[in-house]
Amino acid sequence: MVRTIEATRPISESIPTPPKIKVSLKINGDLKQLQIAPWTSLLDLLRDTLDLTGTKKGCDHGQCGACTVLVDGRRVNSCLTLAVMKDGSEVTTIEGLMADGKLHALQQAFIDHDAFQCGYCTPGQICSAAGLLAEGKAHTAEEIRELMSGNICRCGAYPNIVAAIQQAMSAMGGNS
Repeated sequence: MVRTIEATRPISESIPTPPKIKVSLKINGDLKQLQIAPWTSLLDLLRDTLDLTGTKKGCDHGQCGACTVLVDGRRVNSCLTLAVMKDGSEVTTIEGLMADGKLHALQQAFIDHDAFQCGYCTPGQICSAAGLLAEGKAHTAEEIRELMSGNICRCGAYPNIVAAIQQAMSAMGGNS
């Protein structure tokens, strides 16, 4: 038996699109004034609107950490963050970590320790590690592993990632 389902409104009647919302974000040191749809994720804004493709879309569910960026110095999963919620914030992506033409200590340490294989998770790992160092809570390899557990590396470069973070921590005057 086939059931027929009636629509609650005529097909010709459409739902209006909500108006775009104005947001102001300082991204990698540059002020951006944007008009965006209210449902735009910070990740999609960075990649699709601003062409900052270093931040990766992994699972799109906040489970892998590939999309990690810094918002006002704190690490966030940009796939789960609506851009309108961060109006007035400062966002730092992997592209914004380098300063004065010099790699950030973490970027250099990841190279020195070969802390990547395929490299897909690397931008999120580095941004998360930058947030971790700023938090100042990790002092041992075990604490680094625990506090970086939200960033998955499918290639299994974890020992090298931890060693890179420890190198950067030492270079930046922290404990390891």
